Amino acid sequence: MFRMGKEEIEAVKTVIKSTDLFRINNNAREVDHFEEEWAAKIGTKYALGLTSGTAALITSLAALGIGPGDEVIVPGYTFMATASAVLSVGAIPVIVEVDETLTIDPCEIEKKITKFTKAIIPVHLNGFPCDMDRIMQLAKKYDLKIVEDACQADGGSYKGMRLGSIGDIGTFSFNYYKIISSGEGGALVTNDKLLYQRALVYHDSGSNFRPYSGELTFPIFVGAQYRSNEILGAILREQVKKLDGILLDLRRVKKTFMDILSEEKGIKFVKSNDVQGDCGIIVALSFEAEELARRFAKSAGVNGRLPIDSGKHVYINWTPILEKNVGHHPAVNPYYMPQNKGLQSNYSKDMCPVTLGLLSRTVFIDVRPNWSDDEIKERISSCKKAALAL
Repeated sequence: MFRMGKEEIEAVKTVIKSTDLFRINNNAREVDHFEEEWAAKIGTKYALGLTSGTAALITSLAALGIGPGDEVIVPGYTFMATASAVLSVGAIPVIVEVDETLTIDPCEIEKKITKFTKAIIPVHLNGFPCDMDRIMQLAKKYDLKIVEDACQADGGSYKGMRLGSIGDIGTFSFNYYKIISSGEGGALVTNDKLLYQRALVYHDSGSNFRPYSGELTFPIFVGAQYRSNEILGAILREQVKKLDGILLDLRRVKKTFMDILSEEKGIKFVKSNDVQGDCGIIVALSFEAEELARRFAKSAGVNGRLPIDSGKHVYINWTPILEKNVGHHPAVNPYYMPQNKGLQSNYSKDMCPVTLGLLSRTVFIDVRPNWSDDEIKERISSCKKAALAL
């Protein structure tokens, strides 16, 4: 979360005073309006507010009809929720390498496609856009669905299109650590009316009693309970207004870093699939060896960190998945389901060596949109000194 203040406070006050906190059957329609505004911002026909980014991923997969017997390809560098969402619908996540952009490697995707593959989840982690041209080509070639995980890339873009609007469905998170936030919360977007309707039904176990139920062209099924609420909707409406300004400042700060440091010996930036579309949350530097990366990161004033140390974002730390401990009962564990017998689930900690190597040789410097010019200069100067000392 970067910017929050009086506008959000006043919006929440209004909702509380109205006593209409439930999104169903009220006059304020904060969540409804947020969905309209988010769809317009991302450039899609439909948007659906949800309780979290994980809920958005699960609902998207359910809307696509993915379940037991299906494989879904995910990167080995992402928050574990990307893979756990696949398991939540009974399918099997197939974990593949990232490339030098630290996003899912299209070449590795193609190697893992089988007759059981139904979807790919490209993750725009850290606001870094995936190579969506190549990924969409693979989707067309093999008749696969694309669920974009843009949970760490609210508002980012790829070749002029907002992330989340390129695949079949796009997902977003608005928890405390995201570019815009309501503490928790999420959303999905799509241009497909049927997918939107299926997502609508899945996310609300009371769909059978809603006015829209009579308009559906398919039988209502029992889903989950991932409805948003009016307080979250009110906060997010204010946050959406601030999104482009936040991105503008993040990108300005990152560009300043890159423009000045690009001339320094020993400084190499991680390759980007779209420098302009990158959200600008992180300056990512690449080194020849882990020892050099760690020395640089620990240098005075750099405040760097290595993504390999993230823990939860690296597949080797997804212990419940690697050990196949899923669900509250063995009968609902996808790894034990007969439909999933023979699918690609032979996981090991050394299955993505390229990913581990890249993450061990990379340094992240977190960017803040409110840094003053003096703060930016000081941090860049620290990076210069650290590079010279290597």
